[in-house]
Amino acid sequence: MRFANSAIAIAILVASGAGATAHPHIIVDARAEIVFNVDGKMAAIRNIWQFDEAFTAFAIQGLDGDGDGTLTDEELAPLAKVNVESLQEFGFFTYLAAGKEEATFSPPDEYWLEFYDGRLTLFYTLPLGAPLAVGPDTTLEIFDPEYYVAFNFVPDAPVGLVDAPAGCDATYQQPGEIDAQTMTILGSLPADQRDLPPELQDAAADLASLIRVACK
Repeated sequence: MRFANSAIAIAILVASGAGATAHPHIIVDARAEIVFNVDGKMAAIRNIWQFDEAFTAFAIQGLDGDGDGTLTDEELAPLAKVNVESLQEFGFFTYLAAGKEEATFSPPDEYWLEFYDGRLTLFYTLPLGAPLAVGPDTTLEIFDPEYYVAFNFVPDAPVGLVDAPAGCDATYQQPGEIDAQTMTILGSLPADQRDLPPELQDAAADLASLIRVACK
């Protein structure tokens, strides 16, 4: 589940250049919800992504149209639209598979942004192109293979199942660790370098979180 040239869509969608100087350039606190249909198959992924304060400050520049110091739903709506449209080019950084069968996704029609306590949070529901049954090796991964964005799942509730059949469960597996030297190299990459060098791609893959889904 690694895609070359998956430069950070989130930076593109707000004109890029948030001023960060090291990989990762954007930190996202994430939660995923897997939505099931009436037939007991996976039908959608709900992503909840809260961006770090530095990126948020960059992203909201000029959005307060009336200058009242508050960002309304109407003021955030255009940015939310650009978010989901731009993310489509990169597969939404969302990878779902049941064994050898990989899910495809349709563009979301339910999405919005919220601004609270100095941080933006993107909510969007990503419909599967076709419902997918949970198999013996079903995994969900929210991950940027180029490590331009780091997705950190919230520890208390990283994943949820919505309308799942009885006996279904999801377990979250924390990402692995890489050595200090590799982290130093990643940290030295400039903000305008989107693609990781080949020798760093496997190391970055070790930083991916993994969600396993199983139904009895």
